[in-house]
Amino acid sequence: MNVAIVGCGLIGDKRATTLAKVAASGAGKDKLVAVCDIDMGRASKLAEKHKCDAVESWQDIIARKDVDIVVIAVIHGELAKIADAALAAGKHVLVEKPAARWASELETLVGRYPDYRKKGLVAKVGFNHRFHPALTKAREIFDSGKIGELMFIRGRYGHGGRVGYEKEWRADPELSGGGELLDQGMHLIDLSRWFLGDFPAENVWGRAKTYFWDMKVDDNAFLTLETKKGQIAQLQVTWTEWKNLFSFEIYGQHGKLHIEGLGGSYGIEKLSYYQMLPAMGPPETIIYEYPGADLSWDEEWKEFRSAIDQNRAPLGDLMDAYAAHLIIAKIYKGNEK
Repeated sequence: MNVAIVGCGLIGDKRATTLAKVAASGAGKDKLVAVCDIDMGRASKLAEKHKCDAVESWQDIIARKDVDIVVIAVIHGELAKIADAALAAGKHVLVEKPAARWASELETLVGRYPDYRKKGLVAKVGFNHRFHPALTKAREIFDSGKIGELMFIRGRYGHGGRVGYEKEWRADPELSGGGELLDQGMHLIDLSRWFLGDFPAENVWGRAKTYFWDMKVDDNAFLTLETKKGQIAQLQVTWTEWKNLFSFEIYGQHGKLHIEGLGGSYGIEKLSYYQMLPAMGPPETIIYEYPGADLSWDEEWKEFRSAIDQNRAPLGDLMDAYAAHLIIAKIYKGNEK
């Protein structure tokens, strides 16, 4: 299929590189035909790198008859609008998380999505964390039943920002929709839902705080989420984690899965599998390490394309993003009291 990318920043560039890698590996035959950005210089640079067209506007992108898939990697305030227009034009869509600034902004698109699906269109949200090898392996072990019924999850995720972070677009609530809760928090919420299922609104508690950065959005958030069965996800995300951290612990009645690191500045990606023995005591421990390059983007693209080929819902879709948004909205609303 022919692909176009709207937004030629870091993530747009990463998606273009991923597309080329997957095609070169023989795992796909998709081709990047056009890119666009409000900065035409940036669009032209990416187009030259990947031998495709640089287009002036996203409207021109979705109007092209030779485009089958649109990847949307722009600031939060433009995500839902462009995704809706692309689907209306008959294109499949991969829209980066959080897919919108607010839950209310995503409602119209979510309401129309069943009609788009009837036309065979697929919309995926960029939840690449589900495709990190340690998390994929953890899900495999969980699905096997080896750790038994889940009891609770404990997750922490954070980085320390950078000089001038308070002046970037993420610090402007009109452009971003929120701070760290919406940024890395959405990933932890999505992963928690992936393992535990839904969290009813009445079982969502938390606070979003601004402790360090001089900005109008939160730089820290603390969440407690509970399923109807009483299983708990206790999560913290932070932009004041001075040494980058990712830690996601999954506790079952017969064992524990602990994912640490995401590669790069977050440290070597690792899964520790602790299997309880009948006699209790120290568990049997298996350590899986994944020191290689981050292939989560490649695996996510393959899942997206598989969903299109099979005309099914992709892993991490619009409904997953909307469910996470509703949790985030509840916590932000609680902050107003």
